[in-house]
Amino acid sequence: MRTELNRRSFVTAAVSVAGAAAMTPLLAACGGGGSKHKTGANSADGVKSALPAFAASTSVTADIPSVAGADGAVTDPAFLTYPASPVATVNGVPGKGGSYSAVTPLWGTVPPAGNSFYTAMNKALGVTLEMKPADGNNYATIIPTMTAAKKLPDWIQLPTWWNPNFNVGELAASQFADLTPFLAGDKVSKYPNLAAIPTGAWQAGIWGDKLYGIPSFSTGFSIAGTTFYRRDLFEAKGITADQVKTLDDLMNLGKELTDEKAGTWAFDDVWTYLFPFFDVPNRWKLADGKLVHKYETPELLEALDWHYKLASAGYLHPDAIAGNNADANTRFYAGKTLIQGGGTGAWNLADSLSGTAATPGFRRGSFDFLTSKAGGTPKLFMGSSTSLISYLNAKLKPEQIEELLAVANYLAAPYGSAEYTMVNFGVEGTHHTRVNGVPTFNDEGKKDVQAQTYPFLATASSVISNPGADQVTKDIAAFQAANVKYLYKPLFWNMNISMPQNIATIDTAQAVEDAIKDCYHGKKKVSDVQAAISTWKTNGGDRLKQWMTDNVLSKYGTGQ
Repeated sequence: MRTELNRRSFVTAAVSVAGAAAMTPLLAACGGGGSKHKTGANSADGVKSALPAFAASTSVTADIPSVAGADGAVTDPAFLTYPASPVATVNGVPGKGGSYSAVTPLWGTVPPAGNSFYTAMNKALGVTLEMKPADGNNYATIIPTMTAAKKLPDWIQLPTWWNPNFNVGELAASQFADLTPFLAGDKVSKYPNLAAIPTGAWQAGIWGDKLYGIPSFSTGFSIAGTTFYRRDLFEAKGITADQVKTLDDLMNLGKELTDEKAGTWAFDDVWTYLFPFFDVPNRWKLADGKLVHKYETPELLEALDWHYKLASAGYLHPDAIAGNNADANTRFYAGKTLIQGGGTGAWNLADSLSGTAATPGFRRGSFDFLTSKAGGTPKLFMGSSTSLISYLNAKLKPEQIEELLAVANYLAAPYGSAEYTMVNFGVEGTHHTRVNGVPTFNDEGKKDVQAQTYPFLATASSVISNPGADQVTKDIAAFQAANVKYLYKPLFWNMNISMPQNIATIDTAQAVEDAIKDCYHGKKKVSDVQAAISTWKTNGGDRLKQWMTDNVLSKYGTGQ
């Protein structure tokens, strides 16, 4: 539904900026100056004792149920219709009249303060929750100013891809409320909708063996993105996705589909979404009990060589090589590129409408997970179970924390419930009406509700739903179901590793990543990347590996 679409849109944007780094373990670079926060990671026993006990919700039944895969992965449930009579999952009003402030990021126009939707939500929640959405594009610079002055609101959202910017590991111990006494184990049963959030998502909010964070938009099918293709144009040419099983098959399509004279290239940027299929680890792997960084693997060089050949052969669109990613979808809609990499958020109702407006009959498809060798078994590492975590202020009293957790329980109501409808569409007649059974915004709803704020504080786990575009929903559900068995947890998955600033800087390896980008665009050779890696190892890479060995692997294990 719309909640999912908006979430996936900005996550897609974040991944396009951060690339594969968005899927690495969550890092918090710790400051110096007398901080009591310890670097390292959560212990297995600590995580176990802090996690809320999971209890699935049975309030709403999906049209296409979730499918369990390998290593705890599970597909998102899919809905083809919106419930005609949304069921209530919360008895009465959750709040007790308290007044609180909340800051969330917003990628869009900020609604006016005190609008009719905020007023209606305060009535439904039983609290006065002053929403203060901040510009998402500048959020990474806005929040550190607040934390440095120790002037945080009562409730704040911190996207995990900015954990290093926000020093979340240190903030958790000093400025955030410890939720462990309220939610650990069976204590969460007081809040059934929170209990239905998968444990992996809660793990992303654990720091120093204590639970601090409340997840939003969690998923059991967490990947950086996928490799899309123009299914309508492929099928017109007699090409089906099941004919493409290996990366060599994909390369062969480059030659078949590229026609420079006609202004058509087979590929837009695909590196971020294809390199794992060469068996390159997310960041680390274990060999003979010792850590090996992905830069040290021959598989990375093999992946770079393949992508260098792709660009050198002329199969990659010139605008992609020039770094013009903003117009990638425009090229895709127009059929100027037929294969593109992207976050899974690109696949939704809005995309279907935009694509069809550009080319009647437009249909996006995704290749299943590929292999580098014929006959191989595909596999892909999972990302964190959520990219969005909210935190409560440590200054709150226990009774205030309980009140806000009750509010969070309301916000985390499942898709299609009465509470979900209120949070995402507002009051029927005031903010939305039903069109073909689907809540649809009127002008007031577009102005005050569509620019989302509350879901950044807490939500149920994600679903697939695109009312009016059932084929899109069915295609996404089929893709997840076909590939969930190939997902695996990478080393240090969801461990929330906290690093000293100097080590975190080495870990970003910006010079190496820049060389890699130039290589897959055909501007530098694989040997140039090797040289950059050699310099990185000498100037800190080996020190990073030793730090990870001493402070994470030896003390806390692999997280597996």
